[in-house]
Amino acid sequence: MMSSDLGTYLLGALLNLFVAVVIVRFIYYPRTREKEYVFTFLLFNTIIYFVIALLRTAELGVGIGFGLFAIFSVLRYRTDPIPIREMTYLFIIIALPVVNSAGSSQGAFWKLAVANVMVVAVMYALERAWGFDFETSSRITYDHIELILPTRRDELLADLRDRTGLPVSRVEIGRLDFLRDTAQIKAYYDASAGSVALDSLNDLDYDTFEDN
Repeated sequence: MMSSDLGTYLLGALLNLFVAVVIVRFIYYPRTREKEYVFTFLLFNTIIYFVIALLRTAELGVGIGFGLFAIFSVLRYRTDPIPIREMTYLFIIIALPVVNSAGSSQGAFWKLAVANVMVVAVMYALERAWGFDFETSSRITYDHIELILPTRRDELLADLRDRTGLPVSRVEIGRLDFLRDTAQIKAYYDASAGSVALDSLNDLDYDTFEDN
């Protein structure tokens, strides 16, 4: 009986760790290469699985486990906010060990396999924008203020494409500074093509460039 429980315990731990590594290493990491988040995601996932598993052994219930990982997720991130994308990954990475621990204790490994595969498949598809045409934007302090006229919009787009290397498709004109002859522009471009172009940007002829 003890060996059977230990086998179930280890199998659940290995399944949970395998899925976490697949998500972090092959879905999240190739797009961002953020060491801090990779470290956080994998450690959160691993420790929460074992905490939940031990709590279930001690008959304290999954409810306490949910409370614990809610506290863990709040403590650090109240003073150091992270982007919504990373928060979504964090939620998934924290929720997976709860599901896997509860399912493995009941021996429902086929159900766990289906659930984990579905989560990984959806995340993979969304990261690669299958079926979606995403845009991203950059804020630019633009110095050729004469091109912001609506009648010269095509010239403005052409100039932005030439100077930034980004496939700019549309712009929004923000604050104008006639004293310095500058305008705040929000340029929109295809996300996948823009990420490649941004890698080669070193010396741009504007003061401020901020990715959103």
